[in-house]
Amino acid sequence: MKDPLLIIPIISSFLIVLFLMPIWLKKAKQIGLLWKDMNKLKQNEVAGSGGVMVLLGFVIAVFIFVAYRTFYFNDSLHLIEIISLITVILLAAGVGLIDDLLGWQHGGLSKRSRLIMIIISSIPLVATNAGRHLMSIPFIGEINFGLLYPLILIPLGIVGATTTFNFLAGFNGLEAGQGIILLSALSLVSYLTGNSWLALINLFMVFALLAFLFYNFAPAKVFPGNVLTYAVGSLIAITAILGNFEKIAVFFFIPYILETILKLRGGLGKHSFGKPQKDGSLEPSYDRIYSLTHLAIWKLKKLGIKPTEKMVVYSIWLFQIIVIIIGFIIFGKGIF
Repeated sequence: MKDPLLIIPIISSFLIVLFLMPIWLKKAKQIGLLWKDMNKLKQNEVAGSGGVMVLLGFVIAVFIFVAYRTFYFNDSLHLIEIISLITVILLAAGVGLIDDLLGWQHGGLSKRSRLIMIIISSIPLVATNAGRHLMSIPFIGEINFGLLYPLILIPLGIVGATTTFNFLAGFNGLEAGQGIILLSALSLVSYLTGNSWLALINLFMVFALLAFLFYNFAPAKVFPGNVLTYAVGSLIAITAILGNFEKIAVFFFIPYILETILKLRGGLGKHSFGKPQKDGSLEPSYDRIYSLTHLAIWKLKKLGIKPTEKMVVYSIWLFQIIVIIIGFIIFGKGIF
């Protein structure tokens, strides 16, 4: 799938977000969908749920891709998988949007409601019996999970990736940048494993996120909201399932596994923000570490580097890139 016209949906996802985001900024201000920028001394109110525009750009790009294959090549291969993918992402993003509108600062959806709704959003993949039931488990070998794969493992994967991707958040540009890094890596894995259609779909989201980052990086004009983090988290899980490379995807997700452990240490009640100082730096919000962002602040101070919001974000991005590089080295033989 090396047709140069495939650049059209990729560029479309970028341009749609880039040029339509100002409309969202204006509308969010009109309806009062504004959130405080917590890592600033002067906590300005910033437009929320900007992930809606990212989702719009992504979905349009996917359907341009589908239309191109259908009408130009008369090719309907993987159409069921693509429709299932889009449906799951829209359902997960819908849960995130409801959470946003209810107000994350006031608790949003209850943990139980959120969990049930995300499990429901996984139904399209379960119904289409997505993925491969055979999985290779380290030190054990290949296991055929049979019906347990679609009925148990797929919902677990969707719930796990969707919710935990939302844990490592709260800093300008962090979520969007992490999405760009992870989905770029998964796009490469998809291509190397012969899933070029899946590689392209990941690139549509990558370019939508790149455009979003123009507005979201410090100082942010818009926040992503759970509508974005749930969409990206679910896409990560779906890609691993449809591409049949769950092991390397889980390895790439190590920062989020660590973040989950740290959040559990705080009873899931501690936030990731720092404590803003007059000189623009951040101090830890707690005496103990409950997030990788807290760890980044502590480590930067130890290294004698001013722990600004940007430096914390850069540190986590760097850690994620290192994890991905190690993942490619370890699993290299398995993906070729």
